[in-house]
Amino acid sequence: MFHPLDVRICGDCRLMQIGEYVPVREIFDEYAYFSSYSETWVAHARDHVATMAARLGLGPDSFVVEVASNDGYLLREVTARGIPCLGIEPAANVARTAVARGVPTRVAYFGRALADELADEGRTADLVVANNVLAQVPDLNDFVAGLARILKPDGVLTIEVPHLLRLIAETQFDTIYHEHFSYFSLATSERILAAHGLRVFDVDLLPTHGGSLRLHVCHAASARDVGEALDRVRRAEAEAGLDAVATYADFARRVERTKRRLVRLLGDLKEEGRRIVGYGAPGKGNTLLNYCGIRTDLVDFTVDRNPYKHGRLLPGTRIPVLPPERLDAARPDVVLILPWNLKEEIMRQLDHVRGWGGRFLVPIPEPRLLG
Repeated sequence: MFHPLDVRICGDCRLMQIGEYVPVREIFDEYAYFSSYSETWVAHARDHVATMAARLGLGPDSFVVEVASNDGYLLREVTARGIPCLGIEPAANVARTAVARGVPTRVAYFGRALADELADEGRTADLVVANNVLAQVPDLNDFVAGLARILKPDGVLTIEVPHLLRLIAETQFDTIYHEHFSYFSLATSERILAAHGLRVFDVDLLPTHGGSLRLHVCHAASARDVGEALDRVRRAEAEAGLDAVATYADFARRVERTKRRLVRLLGDLKEEGRRIVGYGAPGKGNTLLNYCGIRTDLVDFTVDRNPYKHGRLLPGTRIPVLPPERLDAARPDVVLILPWNLKEEIMRQLDHVRGWGGRFLVPIPEPRLLG
């Protein structure tokens, strides 16, 4: 079964969204993504915990909540510091891994009702972490209202979202897929947060997911000083034309060009007798492969470190997902890196591929072969 994937831009606030074509419970009740399989992401979380613990003076009398806590990849760094915490994760299969690691985890979808329940129990937080979840929420108002409810009066909320500016500028169209309902700029983020009595007081530009924002958020009445980076990012978004409809039309044209170039390159490689396999089975890879019409005639199979995905087929393309050892057995000429945002980590792990003359194909922002 195929679902439409149409991107819409709000004529008022310029929030970029897709429709809820796939019910959220069909996506998240059982989830295939386990954060801990990415060394880069685990290191990123470790650094974030260390920074925030020092900045906020977190200790045994503090309380940290992570919304969409996945397999405990971040909160295990919190528990290791002796800081009380709670993870909230809707996917029971993923939450079980977190609990096995000693991370207290509640299996639930987060929103205002759950936040009220936690607040009534006295479980409001000094730090609330919401990494790469805001985009995955169909009801933004209910979700953000919940974040405001569980944040202590002088607490800090950190939110990480892929930055719309980078998505547009670097033609990262495969970041658009059915579990990502919204795509945020700083401007649209500030607007939704302000509607619920929250304000962004600082922002970090991150390399994760092809370029992300980390928003530092507090209650509107908090006395926290405003960071200088806010004005820089606001200016950058204005200069990039994120408020102009023409910017999004140009993005669409560049997406079509990237598709043509990738399909042409893969076809030429196959004509030369090259064997091509994929690496990774991320959600973004499904957008890329299906939009470009790439099937097993071009890519034999893909491999992934996550055993949960082994023996399955990528949706739509029906490309098999196999264990990483199968890549070594096949000794392909070209490895197509589907999670291109982790290309440095993946090429480091697969450095031995170069030993048999293999090369890496990175599809975004422009298809290119790397030796």
